[in-house]
Amino acid sequence: MAHKKGGGATVKNRDSAGKRLGVKVFGGQSASPGNIIIRQRGTKFYPGRGTMIGRDHTILAVESGIVAFKQKFGKKYVEIVS
Repeated sequence: MAHKKGGGATVKNRDSAGKRLGVKVFGGQSASPGNIIIRQRGTKFYPGRGTMIGRDHTILAVESGIVAFKQKFGKKYVEIVS
């Protein structure tokens, strides 16, 4: 009887499905209230004027207008410009 495990290449060979994170509406594009602008893990981008942040750090539009990305004091902000 053999006392060695056979191969074992697939023991830790698992991966999770991609979570579809990232920017969904880019700068210069229009957004309407309720549109998801960015899906993120943690606050990589912060909400500016006309946007709000969700429970899972998703940034949503609360006004209609054009999406703009700004940087202030080293933080990146997303806002809606009318």
